[in-house]
Amino acid sequence: MPRKFFKRYMPSVEKVRQVRALHLFGDALFHPALWHLNRRSAAGGVAVGMFCGLIPGPLQMLGAGVAAVLFRVNLPAALVTTLYTNPLTIVPLYLAAYKIGSLVMGATGGPPPAPPPDWDWSAQMASIEALGKWAMGLGAPLALGVFLLACLLAAAGYVVVRVLWNIHLRRAWVARRRRRPA
Repeated sequence: MPRKFFKRYMPSVEKVRQVRALHLFGDALFHPALWHLNRRSAAGGVAVGMFCGLIPGPLQMLGAGVAAVLFRVNLPAALVTTLYTNPLTIVPLYLAAYKIGSLVMGATGGPPPAPPPDWDWSAQMASIEALGKWAMGLGAPLALGVFLLACLLAAAGYVVVRVLWNIHLRRAWVARRRRRPA
């Protein structure tokens, strides 16, 4: 992956240090590994973001931030990657997680789950509450499925970033070799 492209959009550590509210976290938030951009840190950041993206509610970025600090992976990559879940994608992801959980638990028989509630844009808080109640009604298959799907997405994200970064490096090496005089 082109480092220059990502560096252009990533905030510098100095700019982040200027945010007074972040001084609450001390120096842990400003560890160089959290802001360094290389194959391992970017792939780890994407994996953390993919895993934490399935955390319900507004805790996704908080979970990704804490996990990025604990695992010392790229913090901006972890935070941005959580954005793959939104009101349009969360229901299909949770339905897929329920199917995975049902398959693993062997709970394929029985009545099908209730359909997800309709989203009312004029009453978003009520829609979020209804969605939460619907998800809680799905029980153990959903919980296991969300965990397994999060692990699968994290592993896939890690591998994809590492492979794409390696492809980019190999192409850059070939281009550099061609530019050198023989």
